[in-house]
Amino acid sequence: MSSTQSITPSTLTGKQAGVLLFSILVVALCGIVYELIIGTVSSYLLGNSVYQFSFTIGFFMFAMGVGSLVSKYFDNNYVRNFIWIEIAIALIGGVSSILLFMAFPFVRVLYELVMYSLILMIGALVGMEIPILTTLLSEKASTKDSIANVMSLDYVGALIGSVAFPLLLLPSLGLVQSSFAIGLINIFIAIVNVFVFRNYLAHFKQMLGVCLLILTLLITCMFYGTYISRFAEKHLYFDQVIYSNQTPYQKIVVTRSTTTREQRLYIDGHIQFSTRDEYRYHEYLVHPAMAVPGPKENILILGGGDGLAAREVLKHDEVKNIHLVDIDPEMTRIGKELPILTRLNQKSMSSAKLVAYNEDAFSFINKAGVKYDRVIIDMPDPHNEAINKLYSREFYTMIKRRMNPGAVIITQSSSPFFTRHVFWCIEETLGSVFEHTLSYKTTLPSFGIWGFNMAKNNAEFPETFQFDVPTRAINTASMKAAMVFEKDIVKVPTLVNSIMEPRLYQFYIKDLES
Repeated sequence: MSSTQSITPSTLTGKQAGVLLFSILVVALCGIVYELIIGTVSSYLLGNSVYQFSFTIGFFMFAMGVGSLVSKYFDNNYVRNFIWIEIAIALIGGVSSILLFMAFPFVRVLYELVMYSLILMIGALVGMEIPILTTLLSEKASTKDSIANVMSLDYVGALIGSVAFPLLLLPSLGLVQSSFAIGLINIFIAIVNVFVFRNYLAHFKQMLGVCLLILTLLITCMFYGTYISRFAEKHLYFDQVIYSNQTPYQKIVVTRSTTTREQRLYIDGHIQFSTRDEYRYHEYLVHPAMAVPGPKENILILGGGDGLAAREVLKHDEVKNIHLVDIDPEMTRIGKELPILTRLNQKSMSSAKLVAYNEDAFSFINKAGVKYDRVIIDMPDPHNEAINKLYSREFYTMIKRRMNPGAVIITQSSSPFFTRHVFWCIEETLGSVFEHTLSYKTTLPSFGIWGFNMAKNNAEFPETFQFDVPTRAINTASMKAAMVFEKDIVKVPTLVNSIMEPRLYQFYIKDLES
């Protein structure tokens, strides 16, 4: 058979059919992972994960349909077309993550152009492959069986990819190296097909050369993946990245300014604190709740794996036990071991009074257990649906069942200035569960005006607060002023947030866009 002869369905051997069937599974696996990578990166950089994943999935499926339609205009050299498409997916998909990270620091319009271009290109290429492979396999079995085989393997591959991404790829390789790794899988499949069908390829050596070139590029990127990730993070955060880790739960980054020596902690791209003013935030989070009359022996901190809220709690001698619940073991580990954090939190995470639980806060609080005198919620803003539930009526109701009579709950509540409806929605939701609420705010140089909401049953909150522990910012006079809201941040009508009706998340998106 000459090297210029095209393969047709009728000349397909059993071995070749097996290779194509395996290729279908891998194509689907890689396609779903690219889709997840783009959705995750966009959620990480832009927030609003529902929006990002919905658009990614929608445009990807649309592009697959377009690609399937376009494939009918290709010539009958099915194998050659399939291999060139696989090569293109390997290259475009393999570099997709780093392209997104490099586009973001410049302008958002450029990022979205790159994002949608990648979605449409990868989706179209994946869509082209299925009709081609179905046609090639249609003479080895009936059309019905061929379609059944192709679609079943396509769905199995998608399942494998969707499970492997959160459980294996993301925690072990991170976003950037995951895309390189999946690109390598694509190019390996292309190389296998080049060799299996070499007698049917007019330009076998040229195709193999292109495959080897892309293979070399992706292997080099994998080898230097750590340096490439650091380069991207440098442009993303601008400051020097001194710690970075993608855990199964989140991306944790610590940066240090080369000019001011200021250090910052980021989770999924959202700043959590700056060493310049974190003490202001944590003093206003902890001490007003601790100043309310009543027992304060057993304390629950939800979130706060950095140990900074615990540092403030430990200033109160009456405290006997602190239970700290943070879902991410890596966060509590660095809170206990990372020198920057241990210096800041004064080794609070190693205190004999503190026990850390690496559990989901919602699951932890929904179990029977110790009842608490003070509950301190130091969770991130509700920038996605998963966090929204931690500001819901159902969550506060479960916490209420784990509180002693007269106990106090305090939660950070975002900014009453930048996210006004979010702040007052949290207050409204607490008020639907507890008899008394108290709202106040402070000013943080790194965040602007920031707000907190307290709630309790039985007796009302005191009119003045006395602080009998060492503080750097908060005092009786400043707390009194903190409870006064200016006209542009005064309470506005909102609705109660619940799991069934996640209004808080909707408020968060609208407030940021307004």
